[in-house]
Amino acid sequence: MPWLDRLWQLKRVDDAPVWSLSCLYVRKAYRRQGVTSHLIAAALEAARRADAPALEAYPFDADVSPSASGSGYASTFARAGFRVVARRVPGRPIMRYDFKQNADYGV
Repeated sequence: MPWLDRLWQLKRVDDAPVWSLSCLYVRKAYRRQGVTSHLIAAALEAARRADAPALEAYPFDADVSPSASGSGYASTFARAGFRVVARRVPGRPIMRYDFKQNADYGV
């Protein structure tokens, strides 16, 4: 997503070809029910089926930000197997799911 490179906090970490999961919106009535986890799993499955090498996300740390503002929380992505690859500002990691590294993870 070209617009991500215009934000210094979220610009490209390296030259790895990644797909980006920039936003997840869950209606208020459905929050805190595991919907975000299901959306992440569906995004991982779609990316895997399309042979994407990696999927990157830009969530917030719940300890630093009380609102995930449509991006989700880092802890939810970590449970799905994403790892922090960069942190340019406190509370806003860049996380990546590498399909080769996570071949045995089950997605």
